[in-house]
Amino acid sequence: QVQLVESGGGLAQAGGSLRLSCAASGSIFSINVMGWYRQAPGKTRDLVATITSGGSTNYADSVKGRFTISRGNAKNTVYLQMNSLKPEDTAVYYCNAHITSWSSYSDMPYWGNGTLVAVSS
Repeated sequence: QVQLVESGGGLAQAGGSLRLSCAASGSIFSINVMGWYRQAPGKTRDLVATITSGGSTNYADSVKGRFTISRGNAKNTVYLQMNSLKPEDTAVYYCNAHITSWSSYSDMPYWGNGTLVAVSS
């Protein structure tokens, strides 16, 4: 059983900052790519940023220069530092990780339950 648990969402003012955290736990053999996606009301779930086990990062154009994704030293955690927040960043943010578990022996995507980020103007 693998779980992803997010924390750190909340309310921020435009121009402010928030930091999201996500920790993977359970029967994990290895973790490849970890990332953050977001879904605003009435919209699709879109990529925000990803980071590989080697540290290579990828960002959506809308967050480049404002958001920074990183992984913890234990490699089972991922963070999203969000600066210069805008009202259009308001969404539920989901943690995603491609994990090989001891039971599946294959790389599978896992999702957290999401954490709400609301940015007021």
